[in-house]
Amino acid sequence: KRNKLMNNLNKITNKICTLSNLKTKVEKWKENGEKVVFTNGCFDLVHRGHIEVLAKTADLGDRLIIGLNSDESIRELKGENRPIIDETSRAFLLAALQFVDAIVFFSEETPIILIKTIVPNILAKGGDYKTEDIVGNEIVIQNGGEVKTIPLTDGFSTTNIVEKIKKD
Repeated sequence: KRNKLMNNLNKITNKICTLSNLKTKVEKWKENGEKVVFTNGCFDLVHRGHIEVLAKTADLGDRLIIGLNSDESIRELKGENRPIIDETSRAFLLAALQFVDAIVFFSEETPIILIKTIVPNILAKGGDYKTEDIVGNEIVIQNGGEVKTIPLTDGFSTTNIVEKIKKD
C-alpha cells in the first residue's frame, strides 16, 4: 500500500516541469506523433467550471499542458489579495488530474514565451476569448496548428466563489 501512495505522489510531482524539461517532453511526444494541446490560466480556487473546460481541452489532443500563472503574475493581474492558493499548491492540484500531462509556470504577463518554446499543435482557451485575442494564436497557426475556444460552464467562477465566502 505505502509504495503505491508514493508512486501516485511521484506521478503528480513529475508533471510539474521547468520549461527546459517540458521542451524535451514535448519533442518526444511530437516525435511519437502525439498532438500537444496547450492552455493557460490562474486556476486560483479550482472549481467545476475549470475541470469541465480542462477535460474538454484535453479531448482535443493526446497531451495537455497547462501554463500556470505564478503568484507574482496573479498579484499583478488580480490585485494584492490574490492568489488565494499558492502556485505550488495550484500546480499540485492540477497535476493530480489524470488528463493533465504537464504544468509549467510563467511569471510574465502572457504565456507567449512558453508558446514560442513548445509550439503546441493546439492552443485552447475558455469561450470567453475570441480566437484572434488568444495570445500566441499567430505562432500556432503559422506552424500548422489550430486555435480553439472551449465553451465555459455557466454559473462557475472564482470571483463568485470568493464573494460567496466573504458573505458567509
